[in-house]
Amino acid sequence: MSAAAHPPIGLFGAAMGITGLGLAARSAATVFPGVVRAPAYISEPLVALGILVFFVLLILYLKKILLNVQSVAGEFTNPVTLGFCGALPVAMFLVGGGLAPYAHTLGDVVWWSGIVVLAGLQVWVVSRWLAGGIELAQVNGGWLIALVGGIVAPGPGISLGHLEASRVIFGVSSVAAIPLVALLFVRALAAPPLPPALRPSWFILLVPPSLIYANGVALYGSANFLEALFYAGLILALALLVASRDLLRWPFGPAWWAFTFPLDALAYAAARHAHDHPGPLWRGVCAATLLLAAGFVLLVLWRTLRSGASPRA
Repeated sequence: MSAAAHPPIGLFGAAMGITGLGLAARSAATVFPGVVRAPAYISEPLVALGILVFFVLLILYLKKILLNVQSVAGEFTNPVTLGFCGALPVAMFLVGGGLAPYAHTLGDVVWWSGIVVLAGLQVWVVSRWLAGGIELAQVNGGWLIALVGGIVAPGPGISLGHLEASRVIFGVSSVAAIPLVALLFVRALAAPPLPPALRPSWFILLVPPSLIYANGVALYGSANFLEALFYAGLILALALLVASRDLLRWPFGPAWWAFTFPLDALAYAAARHAHDHPGPLWRGVCAATLLLAAGFVLLVLWRTLRSGASPRA
């Protein structure tokens, strides 16, 4: 059974990575006025591609539910894959934001569907967690997607006019980030290393500092203390890149999409910071993070297409 025809739910990370890059480029347009015409030439084709990928994957996953419900149930019960189930509702937030300027009603439906799915998933994940029996070695960065994924909602939600709902889901997920990030660092120190195929999931650690900063400022106005999270995110990104310097030797799989959206989130935060702090330094950081995110999206997309064309796919 091929991954292309019956995708793992974590493959919705592809829609996250591509759409997220488009939204980050859309945000960066205000940082480079007259230099980078992102809305017309860069961001919108990426957003359109991400939306297309999302709906194709959604159709294939619904087909998978009908034909192989046991496999789907396994994804929602296995602690190793459970967190990656959050890729579906988080992709819905991003697709809703991408659709907002063009098909507001459809974007509304997709965004609100993401809220409902994520809330239900969070209840299920916490109940599974409290039931016990999960080994520390089974914990991975994917758990952040399910429990902290609500911090993605405000950017698209504000563009759709859902300020209060965005504050609620952002608040719940921001609180969840505190113990979970701490647990992941304990896991890194005390448990065996992640298998190479799952090592890209460490990049998900970039999402909480990036989006709690960027969307926290968007929701609550000036909050200078949140800038510390952005600065910490930059250092963390450098550490992750150093730790992943031999990534081309790692086995390729759906988890590689975990490289992409976290770097998109960092670029989005850099655009927010450069917008609030005009100057060549932060414009340069914005450009560098956006190019880094774009490079990883292109790399993973190319490897995905190459893998899909393989006779073994």
